[in-house]
This record gives sequence, C-alpha cells and structure tokens, in this order.
Amino acid sequence: MPNFYGLINDQCDLAVEAMSEFVAFMSSGNWDKAVRVRELEKQGDELKARNIDVLNKAFSTPMDREDLYRAIITVDHIINYAKTTVREMELLEVQPDNYTLEMAQLLHQGTLALQRGFRKLSTDPARAEEDANAARKAERNTEKIYRRALAELLDTDLYIRNHDKHKEAVASLGGLLEPLGQHSEPVAVAFAFVVDTFKRREVYRHLSNAADRLAHAGEVLHDIVVKIC
Repeated sequence: MPNFYGLINDQCDLAVEAMSEFVAFMSSGNWDKAVRVRELEKQGDELKARNIDVLNKAFSTPMDREDLYRAIITVDHIINYAKTTVREMELLEVQPDNYTLEMAQLLHQGTLALQRGFRKLSTDPARAEEDANAARKAERNTEKIYRRALAELLDTDLYIRNHDKHKEAVASLGGLLEPLGQHSEPVAVAFAFVVDTFKRREVYRHLSNAADRLAHAGEVLHDIVVKIC
C-alpha cells in the first residue's frame, strides 16, 4: 500500500514553503518572491496530480478514500490562492501593506499547523486535533484582519490623508477631464482614490478566500482524526 501519509506530508511541506515566500513578499514587496510563489504553485500542481494518480490506482488506503482526496485538494488550494493573490497584485499594480502582511502571516501560521497535524496522523492521530483547531483559528483571525482592513479602506478620512498621493491621476486621465476645467484635478484625485480602493479590496478579499481554503483543510484534518481515533 502506498505511503499516503508521506504523500500528504510532501504537499504540506511545499505549502509551508510557498506561504513562507508569500510572507516574504508581503514583507518586502520584492517581486522575485512573488515569482517564487508562482513557481512553487506549479510544483504543487504536480504533487497534487501525482497524489491523485496514486490514490486512483491504490487497492486499499489507510483512511477513508474520500478524505484522502479532500486532503490532497484542500492543501493544494491554499498554494493556489497564494499564487493568484500575487498575480492579482502584479496585474492591478497593488503594493503590499500592513494588512496584507498580517493576513499572510496568519495564513502561514495556519499552514504550519496543518503540516504538524497531518504529520501526526501516522503516529499520534489524536493529537492532530489541536492542529486542526489551530488552522481554523488562523482563518478566524484572518477574517478579523480582513474586516479591519475593509473598515479603514472605506473610511473617508483615508481619502483626506492620501489626497496628495493620488494627484498624479490628473495626468493619467488626460483629455478625459478637460471639459471640467478647473474642477478636473479634484475629480481625478477622487477617481484615483476610488480605483485604488476597489483594487485593494479585491486583494483583501482574495486573502480572505485563501483563509477559507485553510479552514476547509483544517476541517478535513478534523474529520480524519474523528474517523481513525
């Protein structure tokens, strides 16, 4: 019988590495780190395909076949969301901020909990429950940061504080605002603020969705523990 514990552990190890690079990107804004996340996501797809192929060919498994499949898929989803987040930030030209860093750190912590939990399944499965809970707690804490980030993002005081930052939008809008004459600059600044708000909100939402995937993986780990203990 294939070592399914080892196969899942391989995925968890890769997920931890990807989330570590994800945090490094959010901390530094270094786009080389974002490229590394995307490379690791490709490796994750290969691991997922390998594990599903082994599962399909296996005559017997050490746990419920459906739970194994769910574990393979949900761990991979975490890496996928890290990749699509950095890709989205690149396309939208959004730089990391304190909120994206905080959420990335929590996702990393949750992924570490999954790694610990899945490793325990082969030796001490009962103790893996605490790690499943830790992963789900990381999701809840990420949601708290997400809501706080949205509250600040939609705060009108933020528009006032960042007024000067968006003045360059006047040039980018060019002739579009010419008919407004002397009113073109304030309109351009307000427009730039709204666009930036929508862009950043999309990134925040993507991180929130990544946390949902983390919680799903934690639930799969919990279900496995319940069934084999």
